[in-house]
Amino acid sequence: MGPPGCGKGTQAARIATRYGIPHISTGDILRAAVREGSALGRQVEATLASGGLVSDDLITELVRDRLARPDIEAGFVLDGFPRTVAQAQALDAIPAAAWLVVVVIDVADSEIVRRLATRRVCASCRLTQSVSSEIESDRESCPYCGGRLERRKDDDPETVRRRLETYAAFAAPVIAHYRDRMALASVEGVGQPEAVTAALCAHIDQFSSAR
Repeated sequence: MGPPGCGKGTQAARIATRYGIPHISTGDILRAAVREGSALGRQVEATLASGGLVSDDLITELVRDRLARPDIEAGFVLDGFPRTVAQAQALDAIPAAAWLVVVVIDVADSEIVRRLATRRVCASCRLTQSVSSEIESDRESCPYCGGRLERRKDDDPETVRRRLETYAAFAAPVIAHYRDRMALASVEGVGQPEAVTAALCAHIDQFSSAR
């Protein structure tokens, strides 16, 4: 868990690779649906662009379907879910999620706005990366494939501030939902990605061995 831009996606991918388990990003699923123009994409496009949250019922059903697949038997990483108490309660009722390690990645709002101002996605290979500065971003191309770098609609600074406000309103009750569980920890998200990964894995290993 953590605010938008705290590094959840990067760290979730690292953890998934480290433990050989699926990385399940609800944001990626929804953005792919928007790009493809599917019925789901049309349903959620305006909500994502405004920085709002997709309905609990819709996003929970997506996660429930994903956790019914056989590739999650050895474990999984949830990135972007649960974001509300209702989602957390629904997750508690899914058998595959009966035992969870929960980590909150802490990053100050000012750092989040700065980070996302320089975050871009390649229109061709879809890799997320940072440009050298917001001012020079239009002159840069993807270093991996040469494609055009684009800012995600929900990374506009004003939208980011609304997303942070939304996160703040919902995060505290969700964290409180997990507070009495031993497998809850907070990790500082500012620093080298490798250091954040090491802190996350130390927490996971500690509570996995005690399971």
